[in-house]
Amino acid sequence: MKKENDSEVTEFVLLGLSSSWELQLFLFLIFLVFYVAIVLGNLLIVVTVQADAHLLQSPMYYFLSHLSFIDLCLSCVTVPKMLGDFLVQGKVISFSGCLAQIYFLHFLGASEMFLLTVMAYDRYVAICNPLHYLTVMNRQLCFQLVFACWFGGFIHSITQVTLVIQLPFCGPNELDNFYCDVPQVIKLACMDTYVVEVLMVSNSGLLSLVCFLVLLFSYAVILITLRTRFRQGQRKALSTCASHLTVVSLIFVPCVFIYLRPFCSFPVDKVVSIFYTVVTPMLNPLIYTLRNADMKEAMKKQRKACDILLLS
Repeated sequence: MKKENDSEVTEFVLLGLSSSWELQLFLFLIFLVFYVAIVLGNLLIVVTVQADAHLLQSPMYYFLSHLSFIDLCLSCVTVPKMLGDFLVQGKVISFSGCLAQIYFLHFLGASEMFLLTVMAYDRYVAICNPLHYLTVMNRQLCFQLVFACWFGGFIHSITQVTLVIQLPFCGPNELDNFYCDVPQVIKLACMDTYVVEVLMVSNSGLLSLVCFLVLLFSYAVILITLRTRFRQGQRKALSTCASHLTVVSLIFVPCVFIYLRPFCSFPVDKVVSIFYTVVTPMLNPLIYTLRNADMKEAMKKQRKACDILLLS
């Protein structure tokens, strides 16, 4: 453990997912495949939406492209470091690097939560007020909503970093995780962290819970409204809502479990963390493309366009 003036911790040791060298090599291969799938899948959605004028004009796909971009960036915050640590014995991260991970993790994570809430509102307007949908969800409002999501994520992440940066760290410096996050870091502080953990719950925990409850209420209203719609439109709307609810559950349930529970930690926390840092960004492209005829049609057009360019 390195210290500055025998008192200040300058780096943290990450215990990772396993101490077994053979298991680490196996996990490296598994998560490398996951990471490649995350990058290619989310990049494919971003490129497809941006290249298709019809999809780009649709508020739902405009928001979806931003969601995929966030997932792409979010995976880059933790997965590359984790992959590198699988191949070395000493898994360390500097104090400044730890703060950077916390900042970007919460910046992108909170932005995604706000964006999913906006997407629920978009579906609510589309299903409950279809005649005025394009008037309400105009291009300017969509831009403003996305900007608000990013700005909200920025404010949230600054708050999280502020909670950590003011704490004194004098040892120990071992984090029982594969990345830096607020719940694990504040437990290493050389002071009573009761107030800090309460602030964490009131920030990250309540943010996750409130957004989750708002989303569930929104989709409950949508499902009640769908009972009065025609069967064909009902089936398509239900398919879209099912995709959104699947993504919402994969993101919010782990976050509520981690951040709404102060003063204690469980071994399963690392497994839960994998869900919203690796599994969800990987599954989002599959969930949104496999159940979406418009996305599949747009991808076919892009593939044909690429074939024409290659043959010419």
